Amino acid sequence: MALLILRLIFVMVASAIGVSIIRHEIVPADNAAMQWAALGGMIGLSLVVIVVDMLIRRKQLDVISSVYFGLIVGLFLAYVVGLALTPVLPNDATIRSIINVALAAVVCYICISLLMQTRNDFRFIIPYVEFAKEAKGRRPFIFDTSVVIDGRIADVIGTELFDSQLIMPRFVIGELQSIADSSDRLRRSRGRRGLDILNRLRNDPHVDLQIHDRELPEFAGQPVDLKLVLLAKHLDGKLVTNDYNLNKVARLHGVGVINLNDVANALKPVFLPGEQVDVRIVKPGEEAGQGVGYLDDGTMVVIEQGRDHVGQMVKIAVTSVLQTSAGRMVFGRFDATVEPAVDGDA
Repeated sequence: MALLILRLIFVMVASAIGVSIIRHEIVPADNAAMQWAALGGMIGLSLVVIVVDMLIRRKQLDVISSVYFGLIVGLFLAYVVGLALTPVLPNDATIRSIINVALAAVVCYICISLLMQTRNDFRFIIPYVEFAKEAKGRRPFIFDTSVVIDGRIADVIGTELFDSQLIMPRFVIGELQSIADSSDRLRRSRGRRGLDILNRLRNDPHVDLQIHDRELPEFAGQPVDLKLVLLAKHLDGKLVTNDYNLNKVARLHGVGVINLNDVANALKPVFLPGEQVDVRIVKPGEEAGQGVGYLDDGTMVVIEQGRDHVGQMVKIAVTSVLQTSAGRMVFGRFDATVEPAVDGDA
């Protein structure tokens, strides 16, 4: 709406300029056709400018800032160089004007070209944009589809671990809705669970969850994962996800990531080599003699010499722990000298 009002005001200003041209008799007062042509020309020029502005949708702030700064610096340098060359320039005013204009064009071109080629090495940003970002305070957290569908994020937020603003992009909600409308029963239930989690967070008065509706020009033709990365860079925020691939892509772009799987793994009990743990062996392992069991938190335990004790609760000695973003695996050894735990003792 504000942009529409701005364009209407621009057309009105252009009309006023046309009327001013007619009143000051810049065009012959006795030629009504030329007067109407002047008025129509100003209005038409304003409409052409608005149409060009609407057609150029991908406006990059760093490019615009480079042009602005290049023009300012170029005109200033051209003025200084012109003053320095005044004693050696011809006395003819026309020639001096032509030389000054040519000098300004060359210097402005060099400045703009230099800044546009090095804009990735420096930050040429309009000041009020930076002020607006600083005013937001702490860095916001942006959710992706996987972490909402997972559902654990609602319980984590309930612990007040996240004390900054939570951002849910509109395109992620659209992806959740498409999953909830899927013909596949499993995908449909996952999508609906994600929408339920969002409604739960929105209805919690202690949670600052905002829906981000704005579509950035950089989003055009990009997949959802890259949109999330670009949005996190634009908002100077962090991504919250449990998607391994998105985690890697975000880190390549220099975006901070909170992997919910890493958080969950960090909160699991720590097992030291030699420590004894009770576990039920539920199936044979892939290697000869191995058995596989699971702890109460879902951690997989691989037991050497445990294949012959499938279905039994045994006591093992931890040999090593493997920690990854996908989860934690505990490796242990069934010690024949240790009495196996009785099933009822668990």
